[in-house]
Amino acid sequence: MNIEEFSSGSSFIHRLDPRVKIVATALFSAVVAAGDSFIVLGTALGAAVTLIALARLNPKAVGSRLLIVNTFILLLWLILPFSYPGETIFTIGPLRASEEGVSYAAVITIKSNAIILTLIALLATSSVFTLVHALRHLRLPGKLVQLLFFTFRYFHVMHQEYLRLRDAMRIRCFKARTNYHTYRSLAYLVGMLLVRSFDHSERVHQAMILRGYQGKFWLFDHFALKTKDLLFLAVMTLFISALAVGQWSNLLP
Repeated sequence: MNIEEFSSGSSFIHRLDPRVKIVATALFSAVVAAGDSFIVLGTALGAAVTLIALARLNPKAVGSRLLIVNTFILLLWLILPFSYPGETIFTIGPLRASEEGVSYAAVITIKSNAIILTLIALLATSSVFTLVHALRHLRLPGKLVQLLFFTFRYFHVMHQEYLRLRDAMRIRCFKARTNYHTYRSLAYLVGMLLVRSFDHSERVHQAMILRGYQGKFWLFDHFALKTKDLLFLAVMTLFISALAVGQWSNLLP
């Protein structure tokens, strides 16, 4: 499992200060998530695709990430057009699809893909430890930052633990079926993972205390904003402001 696949690279986006990328991503996502204008959302989606191109990411790998997201969005297309009240535009047997439902599903699809592409282009191009370091420099609550750090640090450990338990079940000829034995076995698996996670966290905590941990990570390295970082942040701020003006000033249809 490699969740930092896009973090290695030498593009312009990769070399940006992670604090700038976090701030730009947060502002962009907030405006796009609140927007509902097709022109604004289409422009945002175009900008997200441009960022992906600037980051020079593997299109096939990016497409695989989008496929996962859009698989869930497909479920919305199967439900929203037929459950949202409005003017009927077509029927499938007894089901009537409304224009408002189709429009609502399209808005969700565009804004979801725009935000996901921006997250991949700006945040996935930095390592998780770099992002955690940047979040601390942005004065986010220390406990929240440490929670994110430890979650990522030991996610792989618990995934390996899950694989060992799963292999042990397979060696004992376990096959998942839709019956009571399967549900009970999977519940035991989840329970065992929780117990081992707790035991592991206790050992890690005690080891950290022995090494002088007092609930705070001290920062010895500091980021330095460069001209290109400030220029990128200025361009993104202007672009996001233009999206907000277009969305809420009634200048666009």
